[in-house]
Amino acid sequence: QVQLVESGGGLVQAGGSLRLSCTASGRTFSTDAMCWLRQAPGKEREFVATINWNGGTTDYADSVEGRFTISRDNAKNTVYLQLNSLKPEDTAVYYCAARRYGAIGSSELRDYYYWGQGTQVTVSS
Repeated sequence: QVQLVESGGGLVQAGGSLRLSCTASGRTFSTDAMCWLRQAPGKEREFVATINWNGGTTDYADSVEGRFTISRDNAKNTVYLQLNSLKPEDTAVYYCAARRYGAIGSSELRDYYYWGQGTQVTVSS
């Protein structure tokens, strides 16, 4: 059974930082792109960041460009999201997702096959 498990969320003040992790089990994702997305209360899920299979190419939503950094460690089957300079509007449940046999990153959520359960990030003002 394939599972993606996120961790690292929490409550932080505006301007603070968090590091999210997403560890996969049941299948290796070393040849697949992965992404982070988020869903704020009352809003649709939105793309945050994506990374290709070897970490050589990344892409970000405009709202997080320059503040968030996605990375991966294929030996650990884990993808990370470093969140810096957090703002109250970053409050959301953050999810990771993985493509199935797709090495190139994508900002289209429909391109992702495996999904985690999410971790809550709350930023206080």
